[in-house]
Amino acid sequence: MASSKVKTFGILTSGGDAPGLNAAIRAVCRTAKIQYGMQAIGIRNGYRGLVQGDMFQLSPDNLVGLLTAGGTILGTARDKPFKNPRPDPASGLLPVEAIKENYKKWNLDALVCLGGNGTNTTASLLAQEGLNVIGLPKTIDNDIVKTDMTFGFHTALDVATDAIDRIHTTAHSHSRIMVIEVMGHKAGWLGLYSGIAGGGDVILIP
Repeated sequence: MASSKVKTFGILTSGGDAPGLNAAIRAVCRTAKIQYGMQAIGIRNGYRGLVQGDMFQLSPDNLVGLLTAGGTILGTARDKPFKNPRPDPASGLLPVEAIKENYKKWNLDALVCLGGNGTNTTASLLAQEGLNVIGLPKTIDNDIVKTDMTFGFHTALDVATDAIDRIHTTAHSHSRIMVIEVMGHKAGWLGLYSGIAGGGDVILIP
């Protein structure tokens, strides 16, 4: 985002929540303000808020204490404006047209979208509609193309590995074989990494 062109940007979180969302919001907004003098506009509940115009000016006070806070201060939802093109009840506009209207109404020069595959797919489609969009890869699945490591993955890996470590003693005490299932959608990165870190004898991945 070049400072000569971007003065005000909107930021949203969409899809499932994941570790690091609030820290990412803080980092983006503080860097944009301190280094480039940009103003951040928070968009509530993902693309739903962008359709409904549910937005507010993010101040430094909104960013206090976010580094270790879970969830997302912006809220999130799984709305897909291109997949469910029903008119917005308030404006009567189709979702994509409502998004364009609110983008102009709030004088946005860019849009920062934090999310996984679905979020970034929608972000790409919005870019094709003429909006200036940046996508940040958020998912514990670590399955976004051309991204080495998504934020949220490391914390999920820590939790999974800790669970495996704890169950080792029970397995040995009772002479049992333990089968542990972890999340990961259609990707096996979380299972692979946690299995290796936890000393799994067999690791099954998609």
